[in-house]
Amino acid sequence: MATTSLLSITFLIVFLAAIASINISCNAQNEDRKVYIVYMGELPKESEYTPMSQHQNILQEIVERSLVQDILVHSYKRSFNGFSAKLTEKEVQKLSGKEGIVSIFPNRIFQLQTTRSWDFIGLPENVKRMPNVESDTIVGVIDTGIWPESASFSDNGFGPPPKKWKGVCDGGHNFTCNNKLIGARYYEGVGSARDTKGHGTHTASTAAGNIVKGASFFEIAKGNARGAVPPARIAAYKVCGSDGCPSDAILAGFDDAIADGVDIISVSLSNSNPSGFSTDPIAIGSFHAVKKGILTSQSASNDGPTSQTVTSNAPWLLTVAASSTYRRLMDKIIFGNGKMFQGLGVNSFNLNGTEVPLLYGDNVSTQCDLLAAKGCKVGCLDKGLVRGEIVICDSAASAVSETFTSGALGTIMITDPLEPWFDDSKVYPLPAVLINTTSGDLVRSYFKSTLNPVASILPTESIKDSDQVNPILHLVIANGLSAAFSPVASPSRIEGDTRSVKYSLLSGTWMSCPHATGAAAYVKTYQPDWSPSAIKSALMTTAFAMNNTENPDAEFAYGSGQIDPVKAVNPGLVYDASADDYVRFLCGMGYDSSIVKLITNSTFPISKGTTTDEQQPGNLNYPSLGALVKVGKRMNVSFTRTVTNVGTTTPTTYKAKITTSNDKITVTKKSFVVNVIGHGLAGSYEKATASLVWSDEVHIVRSPIVVYTLYK
Repeated sequence: MATTSLLSITFLIVFLAAIASINISCNAQNEDRKVYIVYMGELPKESEYTPMSQHQNILQEIVERSLVQDILVHSYKRSFNGFSAKLTEKEVQKLSGKEGIVSIFPNRIFQLQTTRSWDFIGLPENVKRMPNVESDTIVGVIDTGIWPESASFSDNGFGPPPKKWKGVCDGGHNFTCNNKLIGARYYEGVGSARDTKGHGTHTASTAAGNIVKGASFFEIAKGNARGAVPPARIAAYKVCGSDGCPSDAILAGFDDAIADGVDIISVSLSNSNPSGFSTDPIAIGSFHAVKKGILTSQSASNDGPTSQTVTSNAPWLLTVAASSTYRRLMDKIIFGNGKMFQGLGVNSFNLNGTEVPLLYGDNVSTQCDLLAAKGCKVGCLDKGLVRGEIVICDSAASAVSETFTSGALGTIMITDPLEPWFDDSKVYPLPAVLINTTSGDLVRSYFKSTLNPVASILPTESIKDSDQVNPILHLVIANGLSAAFSPVASPSRIEGDTRSVKYSLLSGTWMSCPHATGAAAYVKTYQPDWSPSAIKSALMTTAFAMNNTENPDAEFAYGSGQIDPVKAVNPGLVYDASADDYVRFLCGMGYDSSIVKLITNSTFPISKGTTTDEQQPGNLNYPSLGALVKVGKRMNVSFTRTVTNVGTTTPTTYKAKITTSNDKITVTKKSFVVNVIGHGLAGSYEKATASLVWSDEVHIVRSPIVVYTLYK
């Protein structure tokens, strides 16, 4: 009996101890932990320094009730110094006071932001090339991965990778690289380097894809799909998963791409809330890339057409806006009264002229208010009423997905031309047309005038059009159109659209970005010794100005203008800048000397509250000239610049002139100063725009000038 009692007591103690252990473990797991990036700047030069050990030691000092290996997510140790980890707010506070840390910021999610587009920007298929040099050029694409079996990435005719390549093919299960696609990596939470969204495949093939003849989207926009530098090699870094592209993975992609030996990096990603340089993963990664002689291009943002929408602001980046080509993809609607309207859309469906009954959103909704019903908001349409019909919607925000999932045969969307989704033709999962409010009023009038309104939506046609651009503050513009795509991705990105395509049509700054990447790679093949800033300068100063009639904000809207890769090979003059110049820029922006030293491993004297002329941000040797003037202040601004002659080996005389400005602008020569003198005090929103043009009668070197105030 005594033995039994002892065993019972022993069991009870062990059982209670197990419960206590489980509770402790649960408490640790239930801590409110979020991923933060701890950025520590440049890697120390000491040979005995081991980043991973240092990162683990730092975490060991501040973590509570958790094992370091359970919370460390990434250790950045190849190209710069830092790590990401799952931390509590209390642990973040402890870290923020530690010596050697530049910044700590939360893991924000970045969003994804492309036959004849290369011909349009002056890089035809038969352009003069240096194929052997192009074959040694490696383009790194930080995106949603890549579809390795695409014909755009075949290695037929390719030799082994360049000797400088230090990367690997770590694409995951059933993923194979070749002599064209020479490397692939993926990061936590994305499964493999295989692209299931289509975005990364599209951007990679736009920048450096092979020539693929007869590519089309269901016979629309048929032609030869190709990149700017078809012989170049590609390395893919998949940083985006189903929930977007987290900052810590983006930094990991940069860390690897720089160390792997890529020559150019393309990042078609952006965040709707721009942050400071020391807390922006793309600004951080691209800064360390520039120090290694690698230029990064990034999409400006897709939030236009409005001003102040640029989210890519670091001056060492090549920031890219979007324009349209002379070819626009349009759909036509023919109504029962014979009237025809034209609108935006990519319609691969053919109704064969069949007249389909028209319905209005508010006529086929039983559960939404009038405004929501007319706009075809999510959940508003009655599936039994719309099936097989064409529905008119007073909005484009959710009309496509709602009409498609409700079983409608087609949709006509009416929206204001100033809305951001009215700037290009998108791929839809059903016959759909986007028209402006003027045409919309006539459509409504027809709908009300007859008891049985009908219409038919015709397949997409290609028409000529003038250049247009989403207004941005500065930098270069490129185009985006047809390129390779992932066959498992939805071409319309609408759930339920199960069509499978090898090539698709995308547009916006996300697809203009790889055009700029490819253009930069093309220039680099001719000028391999140029710095990233010189290549960027060449692309900016040889770009041609857009149509001021279409873009009345002029330089404030289109920045440097539409890139011309062939002219950029021989720009005449360049505005060159080194990593040290960017350090001085950071000093002028108010960064503390201790922080700058960590970022750069360099020491620059910074006097608190004062900056030298060369540290003034506006005096960075940059190919455009821009300044913000406070409301109520005079618009009197000076810019100092230096140009380098790369056009000839003999002395050449350049003359300067100023184009289009109501304000007085003067220029002194060589290392020169540009003075902008306004007529009075700056109001709540004013701008002075112009261009400074240097010419030797052979080269034209143009720099946009913008001095502006913001809204109150």
